[in-house]
Amino acid sequence: MSTSSVSWKAVKYEEVFEKELRALQRRREQDPLCTVKDIEGILKNLYIMEGAEGLGEVNLVSRANAIAAHEHFICQWKLESTV
Repeated sequence: MSTSSVSWKAVKYEEVFEKELRALQRRREQDPLCTVKDIEGILKNLYIMEGAEGLGEVNLVSRANAIAAHEHFICQWKLESTV
């Protein structure tokens, strides 16, 4: 794997991961009816879409990073709830 392919993936990771986390946090803050179960439902759909064929590498990387952000957000939310 070349250095350039690693660096664009790292940049895309940060871009998508941070964007998704900001959107999830904003939703949590602005929607009093939003629950962990709601976010878990979105994550379930992302898992289903992850197997879609015909996506280019950029879209595959973006989708994987969106999944990672949702998983992270859910874990953080659940940790806050246990404290």
